[in-house]
Amino acid sequence: MAQTKPVHEVRLGKVKAAIWRNESDNGLRFGVTFARIYKTEQGWESSASFGRDELPLVAKVADMAHTWIYQQNEKNDSQSDDGETKSQNRSGSNREHAGR
Repeated sequence: MAQTKPVHEVRLGKVKAAIWRNESDNGLRFGVTFARIYKTEQGWESSASFGRDELPLVAKVADMAHTWIYQQNEKNDSQSDDGETKSQNRSGSNREHAGR
């Protein structure tokens, strides 16, 4: 059965990101769809098209979705039984120093 609801949504103004959980042979993955919502006489509609002034919101919503997914992956990594500690990543280096 296909999933009908996203596991999380992020919204700023008329721009929203829906985050979808995808189980695969390679483990848990998350996918993201973006939409602009607007109201018509018939009710709320959505579009995958964005105007110039909406693009900064798309970038912010994408960043927020990325952060949420990263946090979920961190939770899953800390709960896994792979023998690593929370403070180590796959290469064994300390996560606090990653990106320096």
